[in-house]
Amino acid sequence: MAAHADSDDSRADRPDHAAAHTADHTADDPAAPPRVFVHIGEPKTGTTFLQQVMWGNRGMLAARGLALPGHHPQDHYRASQDLRGIEKLPSDPAASWAGEWDILATEAKASRLAVISHELFSAADPDQAERAVRSLEPAEVHLVLTVRDMGSLLPAEWQETVKHRNTRGWEDWLADVIDVESRAEDRDQYWFWKVHDSVSVLARWAGHVPPERVHVITMPQRGADDGLLWERFAGMLGIDPAGVDLAKARSNSSLGMPEIEFLRHLNEALPEEVPGWYYMQAVKETVAHRALATRPRHGRLVLPADRDAWAAEQAEVLIKGLSEAGYDIVGDLDELRPQPITGPRPSPSTESAEQVLDAAVAAAAALVVAQFRRAHGPGKGAGGGAGAPARPRGLVGRVESTVAGSPKVKNTVRELSRRYPAMRRLRILAWREMERRRARARGSH
Repeated sequence: MAAHADSDDSRADRPDHAAAHTADHTADDPAAPPRVFVHIGEPKTGTTFLQQVMWGNRGMLAARGLALPGHHPQDHYRASQDLRGIEKLPSDPAASWAGEWDILATEAKASRLAVISHELFSAADPDQAERAVRSLEPAEVHLVLTVRDMGSLLPAEWQETVKHRNTRGWEDWLADVIDVESRAEDRDQYWFWKVHDSVSVLARWAGHVPPERVHVITMPQRGADDGLLWERFAGMLGIDPAGVDLAKARSNSSLGMPEIEFLRHLNEALPEEVPGWYYMQAVKETVAHRALATRPRHGRLVLPADRDAWAAEQAEVLIKGLSEAGYDIVGDLDELRPQPITGPRPSPSTESAEQVLDAAVAAAAALVVAQFRRAHGPGKGAGGGAGAPARPRGLVGRVESTVAGSPKVKNTVRELSRRYPAMRRLRILAWREMERRRARARGSH
């Protein structure tokens, strides 16, 4: 593990700190209420990594007493959309997410220890946050926020906005966030500050739980061990972090400079008739994540030198706000101070046309392959051959199998859940049975 300096009042990286969390939160007491940890964000603070570690090692974690409500990470995204009252476009082929938060919350309360995790919960308003906490009671609700230094957050967040169709160049976007939005009387009206003003995000949520049940995890800085963030998260939950396969977490690293500049130009050329849901499938997933993210990275985006003082000032404001709030700090608040930058500070706008064209060719090839596979790729077999798992029996088993089936069938079940409370109850029963099987299967090994 990489060397890491601890502050005097933060011992999250020492073995005794994780042990203390485990001792304080014993799951074996049948009289103790269930505990639900709601990981509310922030975006670009290792949330995808933590989610993929948990889902990729779900069976092992179930045997250790940790449940993940739902059947797929998308269920947590869908629940966040439902909780925040986001309207689904009529053209979006995804099923309705109405009622998904209540289903997820009910499943979470049925476990001794559960985690609900999606970074978009950070955008909830105070009423939505209160509804979430109240719907999880009488479980003991904990809130978790992962935070990151502003110097590395801003480049990562700009790239993420480009992967969500932003056309603003790096320097122009930065000027918006720093010179205009950060000075506004109500900066929460702007997306960046709505999800990254950490003190404000916590204020919207933390008024409904005691401060000792609000956990702020600092994201390790560049050069730290890859597993350190998971160790902090697991230690906070009170579970053993050892033995999980971290390789099951897909890298969510930034794109190279030519790649992100190509993507921004693509956004400028796309007509408005292309809906957001299709953009996410074709551009963010196929082009950005599957094609461009796998290319060798040339250059690293960092803050321009004239923004260093502002980022350092923001760090001190954040550290002071978190220190005074009385929250449980897991990690080291010093990690919220930006690292010194040495070497050149390139801008995407200075990338050569040849390099951007090379990225464009890779993107075009990825789109052709994706389209071919959709139109002519091999279909899935009917299953049922030697070694195939036995089909679940009974009504609950059939619902469980259906929810885990094809996208069209899953969408039908979710649509029925929106209309009929009985279908919601069946889905919850199916999830409980699946969790019991998963924990028994791992526990018997």
